[in-house]
Amino acid sequence: MKAIINARIYDYDKYIENGYVIFDKKIVKVGEMDSFTNDGYQLIDAKGQMLLPNFVCAHSHIYSIFARGLALPFNPKNFQDILDQMWWKLDSQIDNEITYYSGIAAGSEFLLNGVTTIIDHHASGTEIIGSLASLKKALNNTLHMRSILCFESSDRYPIKDCVKENMNFANKNHTEFVSGLFGMHASMSLSDGSLKLISQKLNNTPIHIHVAESDMDENDCLEKYGTNIISRLDKYNLINKDSLIVHGVFMNDEELDIIKNKGAYIVVNTTSNLNNAVGIPDIKKYMKHNIPIMIGNDGLSSSMATEYLNAMYLTHLKNNNPIAMNIGHIFDIINNAYSYVGRRLGINIGKIRKDYVSDFMLIPYTPFTEMNSNNAFGHVFYGLFPNFRPNDVFVAGSRLVKNGELTSKKAKAELIESRKYSEKLWKKVKEI
Repeated sequence: MKAIINARIYDYDKYIENGYVIFDKKIVKVGEMDSFTNDGYQLIDAKGQMLLPNFVCAHSHIYSIFARGLALPFNPKNFQDILDQMWWKLDSQIDNEITYYSGIAAGSEFLLNGVTTIIDHHASGTEIIGSLASLKKALNNTLHMRSILCFESSDRYPIKDCVKENMNFANKNHTEFVSGLFGMHASMSLSDGSLKLISQKLNNTPIHIHVAESDMDENDCLEKYGTNIISRLDKYNLINKDSLIVHGVFMNDEELDIIKNKGAYIVVNTTSNLNNAVGIPDIKKYMKHNIPIMIGNDGLSSSMATEYLNAMYLTHLKNNNPIAMNIGHIFDIINNAYSYVGRRLGINIGKIRKDYVSDFMLIPYTPFTEMNSNNAFGHVFYGLFPNFRPNDVFVAGSRLVKNGELTSKKAKAELIESRKYSEKLWKKVKEI
C-alpha cells in the first residue's frame, strides 16, 4: 500500500490544502495531514505539488503522431484537399506494426502530459483486421493506459472489413482498461449502402463519427441525400446513447435536438479546427441544447490542458463576449469525460476519493495568491494549464511517470524502436 503525503489535493470537486491519499489500485482513504498515521505505507512526499485526476482525451487519431515533420506536396484549397493531400495518403499505408508503434509514440507523449485515457478513432488502409488489437497492445499492455477504441469505417476501405473489425473488438473487450465503439469516418465518405450495413450489425454499440467538421460535409449530405447529416444517420438508427458526434461545427438546431434526445455527446476539437481553418464550434449553442460536451485533440496535440484553454478562449471570440464561457463550463466538460469513461469502462474515475481508481498525477505548483476551495479551479486553469507538465503520473496505482520520465524500461525501448516504423511509413507514403 502506498501513501502520497503533504499534497494539495483537488479533483474538480473538493480541495484539501495539505492532505494525504492512501491507495493501491483504488483509493483507500483521503484526508488532511493532521489526521495521517503511517501504518507502514510506501510514502511519496508531494510537498510543493498538487494532486489532480488524470486527463481524458475524448477524440484522437493516434496514428497521426507519425505525420510530425512529414513533408508532402501540400497546397490545399479546402478541407477535402487536406484529407487527400495529407491524411488519406498517410493512413492508407499503415499496417498493424506501424499502428502498434504509433500507439507507443503517441501514448508515451500523452502519459507525460497526464493524459491516461484515450478515446481513439483509428484508420489503417493496409491492415484493418487486427488493427485495434495492435493499438490495444501498445496502449494497454505495454503502456498500461486506458482506452476506448474503434476503426474509422469508410468507403475508402472494404466496408465489410471495417464492420467486422469494429464489432469483433467491441464485443470482445469489456474491461476496466479497454472497450470499443463503432467508428465511422464521416457522412461524406459513407454511402447509403454502407450505412444500412452498419445499422444491421451495430447492435446498439455507440458510434464515433466526424460530423460537419467543415461545411463541405454538411453540403455534401444536402446535395446527395436531401437532408442534414444527423437526420441521415438517424434514418438508419445509428445514433444511440453514448455515441460521439465529433466536431459538429456546422450543425443546425434540428440536428442538435436529435443528438440531445438520443443521449449522444458532442466532442469538440478547437485547436484542430483552427489548424484546418474549418470554423469554430459553437459550444455555447451546444450547451443551450443541454448536450453533454467533451474535448479531444483530433490527433494534433498531446496536451489536454491546451485544449481546455483554447476551447474557452475561442468561445469568447466566436461570441464576441469575454464571459460567453467561463471556467465553470470547462469544469463541467472535464467531468463529462470522467462520467463517460466511467460508464464505458465500468469504473469510478476522476475523483480523489475512496473507491475511485488511482488514476492521478502530481504536478509542481506554488500559488502566488490565496488558494482555497472556492478558487482552486481558477488556479488550475490560469496557473497550471498554461505550463502543464506533471512530475509523476499513476494509473491503477502504478507509477507510469516518475520525475517527468517513463518508468517502464520496455516502453522506453519500444519508443526508441518506433522511429524505425515512422521511417518505414514515410518511405511508403512518399512513393505514392
